[in-house]
Formats: sequence, C-alpha cells, structure tokens
Amino acid sequence: MQQDSTRRSNRDRTEATRAQLIAAARKLFTEKSYAETGTPEIVTAAGVTRGALYHHFADKQTLFAAVVEREAAAVAEAIERASPPTLDARDALIAGSDAYLAAMRAPGRTRLLLLDGPAVLGRAAMDAIDNRHGSRSLREGLIAAMRSNTMTRLPAEALTALLAAAFDRAALAIEAGGSAEDYRAVLIALIDGLSPTRLQALRPARTR
Repeated sequence: MQQDSTRRSNRDRTEATRAQLIAAARKLFTEKSYAETGTPEIVTAAGVTRGALYHHFADKQTLFAAVVEREAAAVAEAIERASPPTLDARDALIAGSDAYLAAMRAPGRTRLLLLDGPAVLGRAAMDAIDNRHGSRSLREGLIAAMRSNTMTRLPAEALTALLAAAFDRAALAIEAGGSAEDYRAVLIALIDGLSPTRLQALRPARTR
C-alpha cells in the first residue's frame, strides 16, 4: 500500500514538473518567440533545475512540440464540447467551426499553431499533431455529414485538408484584425455549399 502511494506521489511530482515547464515555455514562446527564448529562461520561469528540464525533454524543440501538442488538444476539446452527438451533422459542423475560431483567439495560439509550429517542427510533424487533434475532429464531422447525406460524398482526406486550411487562414486573418463575422459567414457558406442539393443546383443543365 505504501509502495503504491509512493509511486503515485512520484508520478504526481513528475506530472507537476512537466506541467510547470510547459506552462513557462508557452508564456515565453508567445511573448518572445521560439528563437528568442533560451532554456535558462524557461527553467528560471518554471522554478526547476536545468537537469529537470532535460529529464523530461530532450531539448528545447521537444519542449516546444509538447507546448504545441497541448495547444492543439485544447482546441480539439473545445470543438468536441461544442458539437456533441446530439446535434445533427450540419449543426455540429457549424458549432465546431465557431468553437475553433473562438479557441484560436486565445493569446498566442495562432502564433504557436499556425506560424512557429510549422517553422520549428516542420510541416510533416505539424500535420501529425493536427491529425491527432483538430483535423481529426473536422474529419469525423465531415464523414458524419456525408453519411447522413447532408453533404455530398467526397474524398474525406482531401476535403478535411482544404477546409482545415480555410479555417486556419480565417484564424490568422481575424488575429490580424479581420472581421470575425465576415470570415464566419464565408466558412458557413463553404460548408453549406457542399450539400447535395446546393451542388446539384450549381451544375450546368445538360443540353440535348
């Protein structure tokens, strides 16, 4: 029993130290940028030793990846909370879109996920993180809409990639001062434009 308690205590301390490092690094990365932040600053801000940093993370880039992963998970959680299974497929996609735009307005998040993330980790690593979080949620929502026949059946991976790019561009534009209402309206139009009836109406009439 005492051994189990000791193991739990050690695990709690480990998780607490890791969380301190991620929180301190996030603050510095968003205030100063990844390139301008040094590991001595991070350990000082976290209140831990340099040895503790390298016990949990191989280097600064690995710590940055953990920060990005946590941010991406937070966005996905917000989307999933906003689009429960009780909503129909179209409403879930709209609610998820709204949740994404709102979640991306957290200070520093667009910089971490959309600017520094790809620059520091590379596109392939960022795509892998996205596929575990936000892109996964979007893909599941699109597949649900196609299965319910509220959206034309299209290749799910390609559709997810293109819509995700539109959402990311909207988040960046809003961060830069663009109208959130305008970008939201266009995103909703994109989603609704994929309905079978809308696409059928856009097809040119056949000539005899």
